[in-house]
Amino acid sequence: QLQLVESGGGLVQPGGSLRLSCAASGFTLDDYAVGWFRQAPGKERVGVACINSSDGRSYYADSVKGRFTNSRDSPKNTVYLQMNSLNAEDTAVYFCAAVPGRCPGIYVSGIINYIPESRFGSWGQGTQVTVSS
Repeated sequence: QLQLVESGGGLVQPGGSLRLSCAASGFTLDDYAVGWFRQAPGKERVGVACINSSDGRSYYADSVKGRFTNSRDSPKNTVYLQMNSLNAEDTAVYFCAAVPGRCPGIYVSGIINYIPESRFGSWGQGTQVTVSS
């Protein structure tokens, strides 16, 4: 059974950092692109980052580029999202999701222009990130 489990969320002050983990079981995460999505209260879920399976290239939403960084730990079958310089607008439930191969969607100069949630077949349960003083 394919399963993703997020962890690492919590309460952090503005300007602080968190590292989210997305651990896979039942499949090899290296064979999959992993997307990160977030849903703020009262808002739709949006994609904020994606990392390809093959070349490891990452893409980011304009709102997080330069502050968030994707990485893989193959032996641990885990993908990480390092989040720095957090602000209140980053408060949301964060989800990771996987799709075989490359990140689907439209990307321009490393920026996510469109990322189709429907293409991601495996989803984690989400982890809450709250940025507040």
